[in-house]
Amino acid sequence: MSRRVGVMGGTFDPIHHGHLVAASEVMASFSLDEVIFVPTGQQPFKAGRDVAPAEHRYLMAVIATASNPRFTVSRLEIERPGMSYTIDSLRALRESLGDVELFFITGADVLPQILNWKNAAELWSLAHFIGVTRPGHALQPVGLPEDGVSMLEVPAMAISSTDCRLRVAAGRPIWYLVPDGVVQYIGKHDLYRSSSHEEVSA
Repeated sequence: MSRRVGVMGGTFDPIHHGHLVAASEVMASFSLDEVIFVPTGQQPFKAGRDVAPAEHRYLMAVIATASNPRFTVSRLEIERPGMSYTIDSLRALRESLGDVELFFITGADVLPQILNWKNAAELWSLAHFIGVTRPGHALQPVGLPEDGVSMLEVPAMAISSTDCRLRVAAGRPIWYLVPDGVVQYIGKHDLYRSSSHEEVSA
């Protein structure tokens, strides 16, 4: 029987409890064996926005997921040169993982954009897409194959990375919005306090 593996792509700038709760809920609802978090490298739809260096975002994801043995973090996109495209990552994961059934987890608000993604028509043959949304904000995607997309309401999805960054910049706390270790990592590396980000030393 094929392993059922969730793939959670995202900038994770920073990763927060909404991401973790979503992964946990999808894992339980779809009987997944594992969820792989894939921090993006260079994301075409966020070109122009100041994003923390990939290594910082990767390490925050590692810290956030460390306590769950069924969560792992992949360096696939941050080590691939050029823009990060979901199609390339799903192809690479299929090749490296072998006989698996992939479930791509994303925010429901992202689903309408999928038709504009690179090689969109091929995506449905590589993974089943799961759109997560906060309770009371059901979104019915239009133009996407019904058998290729599922929707799931998830508590804690009101938390956003944008709000976390703005709170840090304003000197407000982000305790309990992100894992404790991530709060400490952000403070140690002085992330999000200005437009310039410290690079991670090799």
